[in-house]
Amino acid sequence: MAAALTEASRRALEGLRDFSTIEWYVVPILAIVAYVYAREVKSCRSSGNWDPLFTALVVFGCDFFNETWNGWVFHLSKRSAVWTTPGDTAFRVMVGWNIEIIFTFLLLGLVYYHSLLPDKERKILGMPNRWFMAVFFACFCVLVEVLLNLGDHLVWEYPWWNRSFAGIWLIFLLGYFYWFAAANLVLGLKSVASKIKVTAAIYAVPLAMNILALVLGFRY
Repeated sequence: MAAALTEASRRALEGLRDFSTIEWYVVPILAIVAYVYAREVKSCRSSGNWDPLFTALVVFGCDFFNETWNGWVFHLSKRSAVWTTPGDTAFRVMVGWNIEIIFTFLLLGLVYYHSLLPDKERKILGMPNRWFMAVFFACFCVLVEVLLNLGDHLVWEYPWWNRSFAGIWLIFLLGYFYWFAAANLVLGLKSVASKIKVTAAIYAVPLAMNILALVLGFRY
């Protein structure tokens, strides 16, 4: 396997889940993320509206799923994941996922929720505001990815997932848009029980895939 790996893949395997690479700045960032969630939980308890946390969990769960199937591509191709993050990091969780990305996407769903208009029927540029914001956030995330790719912090290996017109559309749709679409769909459910079931299902798939990968000895 090692002989066929791309240079970015070899670099991404260096320090994979090596706790000696952890930097001190992870601790205060973890505290900030924990504080934000603690404030959200307190607010949800007070209002009885748990939608902010459901949105955050759905968005992060979709990212977890993306990183999992990306790891499977790495193992099965014996060459490269669809994307790798071979640069410096305080902790590399998977070949395409690091602690900095995790912190970012733990907060992204909350940012998304609080960017939505209170009236879900209100439109922006003729589009229901929730779907307008889903498109906007997905486009913004793609822009950030492009900048990271230009800086060689995020490496794209395959011709169908790159800065070409078709590649950008695929990154938009499969990389991000469906995250916010899933969040919108969960927000539209009537009961808390239904929201819990759908959110749990989103996590169940990547959890099962990672457990299977562990049993089979995958390394990603």
